[in-house]
Amino acid sequence: MSRKSRIPLADRVAEAAAAALAARRFVSAIDILVGIGWLDPEALERWRRGQIDCLEEVVRTNLPRISEAMRLFRSWATARGLFASQTEYVARTPRRQTLRFNRSGNPAIEASYRTHWVSPELSEKKREWLAEKASRAPELVVVQPLNTEWTCHRCGGSGSLLMMETPGPACMRCVGLNDLDYLPAGDPLLSRRAKAKSTRYAVVVRFSRTRRRYERQGLLIEPRALADARRALAR
Repeated sequence: MSRKSRIPLADRVAEAAAAALAARRFVSAIDILVGIGWLDPEALERWRRGQIDCLEEVVRTNLPRISEAMRLFRSWATARGLFASQTEYVARTPRRQTLRFNRSGNPAIEASYRTHWVSPELSEKKREWLAEKASRAPELVVVQPLNTEWTCHRCGGSGSLLMMETPGPACMRCVGLNDLDYLPAGDPLLSRRAKAKSTRYAVVVRFSRTRRRYERQGLLIEPRALADARRALAR
């Protein structure tokens, strides 16, 4: 038995909640599950990309223990006067489907998972801004693969970019992003202007073997938005 598992669950929940609240001024159920070691960040990222049906499938404990932790979390938050704020969780996919937490799909349990608890020290305006920010659809991410001999699971094609889906990699045509232009990183002002003008965009990343992480390479941007941004900067 690990040292962490010998610590009472209430203390582990409180420690994870306090750390998240101090760092971001709000705390979520995901913060608790990650903080107490039941949810692997890599599995969480796969869920955010829509590759896992529901989050509970990858939480490394049983449902009664999850329920106990969530009850302790709610008690901790209400005892400190935190404000409850419902948050939308949307997949990082072109379809932008709603992510599911609970195996059963119970609306009350889903609502509990989606509740962020916000510091009462923040102004009402700041709390509203945090709620709006938390509910924004996440950026789409496409990958420049190191292995160029990959195959799209939908059409059997390939390409210089892919998006990971549950069955496997998909090409830009199949995910509906093949009409976007690639803007390499290197001109922050142009990137910001083009991104602001584009109704659709995606972040392009590539895995660095030396740093062992994905690193940003540029953006996929609507051609019109990119042209408009370039014209504006040329004036």
